[in-house]
Amino acid sequence: MTDTPPDRLAINPSSPFHDADLLARGIGVRFKDSERTDVDEYCISEGWIRVSLGKKVDRKGNPLTIKLTGPIEVWYLDADKAADTSEAESPAGDDTAVTVSKLE
Repeated sequence: MTDTPPDRLAINPSSPFHDADLLARGIGVRFKDSERTDVDEYCISEGWIRVSLGKKVDRKGNPLTIKLTGPIEVWYLDADKAADTSEAESPAGDDTAVTVSKLE
């Protein structure tokens, strides 16, 4: 599998952009510099996300959504877990320390 998420993905099974295998991996979405967990659909190339409007539903029972536009960043959550476990599994005799400084 690749580590690049698709350009467009939806959680609604009736959508043509739905992919259950990719959703099972877990998708992280950062929209306008804040991490969002309530995203129903996104499109990276067009720069928008779609989120539900609370508990409101249409006459067919589907949740009402609103489209928000802005900068979007998407990643797989299982890639983060793999990186965390590879850092945690360092050799026991390794005393190497890494110092990271932030220049402001």
